[in-house]
Amino acid sequence: MLILLLAPAILWLLGLIVLPHVDLAVLSLRERIGPREYTPSLAQYRTFFLEPLYWHVFVRTAVMSIISTALTLLVAFPIAWVIAKVARGRGGSLLFLICLIPFWVSETVRTLGWMILLRESGVLPALLVHLGITPEPVELLYHDATLLVGLVYTSMLFMVVPLVSALESLDDSLIEAAYDLGANGFAILRTIIIPHAAPGITAGCIVVFMLTLGNYLTPTLLGGKNSQWFTETIYTQFITRFNWEQGAAFGFLLLALSTLIVWGGLKLAGQRFGEVMQQT
Repeated sequence: MLILLLAPAILWLLGLIVLPHVDLAVLSLRERIGPREYTPSLAQYRTFFLEPLYWHVFVRTAVMSIISTALTLLVAFPIAWVIAKVARGRGGSLLFLICLIPFWVSETVRTLGWMILLRESGVLPALLVHLGITPEPVELLYHDATLLVGLVYTSMLFMVVPLVSALESLDDSLIEAAYDLGANGFAILRTIIIPHAAPGITAGCIVVFMLTLGNYLTPTLLGGKNSQWFTETIYTQFITRFNWEQGAAFGFLLLALSTLIVWGGLKLAGQRFGEVMQQT
């Protein structure tokens, strides 16, 4: 009976995750030597390590993803605190609904909305000219700051949800007792709130970081041709150059390196993966 209940999940994992990854692994470990002729090789992986361009693009992607994750946490934590502890009844539900509404439309529509708002002929540059801040419309797209804004916006909900889940279980009497004993707000935040919410913080950071690192649409539209995002490099290998072997190798390297970064983050935070995943 248990096997029957698990069958849909097992088939889903095998069909959509395991088999595609196995096929990509086979592609990444071969080299084309002629029309429909291949030989086992690690040349695709050597290309990544020997070509500085690919290293620079990946490092930039990883650093920007980490910065985006940190900014998302800074913005989402006060929102989650208000939803979980300050707002009561319908107020908390309304705030959570406001965070959820943008995700009722596709990421494409949300990103295009930012383009309409920030492009040179868009709403915000025209408003800056009208207010006398700039003498003429300025192009606000295709900058790292714009890219970070888009990444934070598209991943906000995935940080808010685990934070709300973690903060809701915090006993208010602990905070009241700390105030009675003379602790200030910063001390309470550092010694009570953050340690209690650590699994939710770590879970949200992992989800946001992985989604940001693997994001393709937002960096392409908001960052333009010079965004230098690693997923664009993978897309170029698969679609533009028809080099599926190299693209598969880059995909596995992205998976391996991102997993290494997440593992380092867990060690740094002193969290266990199983406990963290209970918050997601």
